[in-house]
Amino acid sequence: MGVKTGYKQTEAGVIPEDWEVRPLGITMRLINGCAFSPQDWGTNGLPIIRIQNLNDLDASFNFYSGPVEDRNRIKAGDLLFAWSGTTGTSFGARVWGGPNGVLNQHIFKVIPDEAWLTSPYALLVLREVQKQIEKQAHGFKASFVHVKKADLVKVNLPIPTNKSEQTAIAETLNDADSLIESLEQLLAKKHHVKQGAMQELLTGKKRLSGFTEKWHKLRLGDCADTDPESLSSSTPAEYAFNYIALEDVDMGTLRSHTEQVFSSAPSRARRKLRKNDVVVSTVRPSLKSHFIFLAEDGEWVCSTGFCVLRCKDGVAHPKYVFCHMFGDFIARQINTLLTGSNYPAINSSDVRALEIPLPGYEEQTAIAAVLSDMDVEITTLETKLTKARQLKTGMMQELLTGRIRLI
Repeated sequence: MGVKTGYKQTEAGVIPEDWEVRPLGITMRLINGCAFSPQDWGTNGLPIIRIQNLNDLDASFNFYSGPVEDRNRIKAGDLLFAWSGTTGTSFGARVWGGPNGVLNQHIFKVIPDEAWLTSPYALLVLREVQKQIEKQAHGFKASFVHVKKADLVKVNLPIPTNKSEQTAIAETLNDADSLIESLEQLLAKKHHVKQGAMQELLTGKKRLSGFTEKWHKLRLGDCADTDPESLSSSTPAEYAFNYIALEDVDMGTLRSHTEQVFSSAPSRARRKLRKNDVVVSTVRPSLKSHFIFLAEDGEWVCSTGFCVLRCKDGVAHPKYVFCHMFGDFIARQINTLLTGSNYPAINSSDVRALEIPLPGYEEQTAIAAVLSDMDVEITTLETKLTKARQLKTGMMQELLTGRIRLI
């Protein structure tokens, strides 16, 4: 298959005819930081910019009061590349946004050659290089990446020779970043609002209009049946079901499941599920890998690492009880149970003994509806954010290779 008109085949792939391919080391200068030792650290002088500070601008600084060459000084707006660190966090490119300081080892100060690259475009290119390096990481401790300068400078970069095109690409992708950032901020606000609503509505500090009935404290064991159905050893070997393990759940969301047959299923696959069961994680419960089971069809079984609560009709509303699994009232009781234990786990008896404040069933239903509406808003925003991130990734792949040209 030939190369389409207006494009050419290069060592960096197919690119537009008016683009060039140049090694990273030709288009950018990489200056490594200083190799400080703990005895060099002090309380006065220039802040030492370490990888910890790249991850968190609020992280504390060590200071250096000795002589510093200009090449090792950094200021806000400088382009940096952490060449050793953890994928997705400390490794890779970013623009420094903190105070003037001196650069520590394991971080390059990057100075783009203006004859080839604008600074905003250089950042985009470095982040694409970062992704490629992270994809190649494999084996033991694959999440930790270390790249040598000698290898980094050899990476071939496809580069638009027209600086206006570089600027247009950077501005387009920055607009995508702005959309993602605004969605992230709105999502964080919605989570914060819901958390506040939970603290008030689930404890009776704030009552919904029309409800005045007195609340009571009840143990979960008094308002729900626990682990009501389980597979026995006499279950037919060919019995097929959908299985939910602990790792399939993430903070209230069922992410996945596997299809199993009893004869070859994990030994912990025992607890049967029905619609509206509240499923409580008893292993590392502080991670809150709880969920409410909403499927209506099929055979479903979860791990014995969960306790299944089947709420009694007219006594406890499943969604109200489920919301409590993420509130402070339950969390404090679980933390008390875990204090001093060698293994962070509780059991079904512990779950039965947990207490919740319980209004009348109608008020429970109303509270659950308010919080469910908030969950719908949050889910909608999460979907938009996921799509925005996917769109940004696709745009980068197309724009930084010239497969799509901006007018």
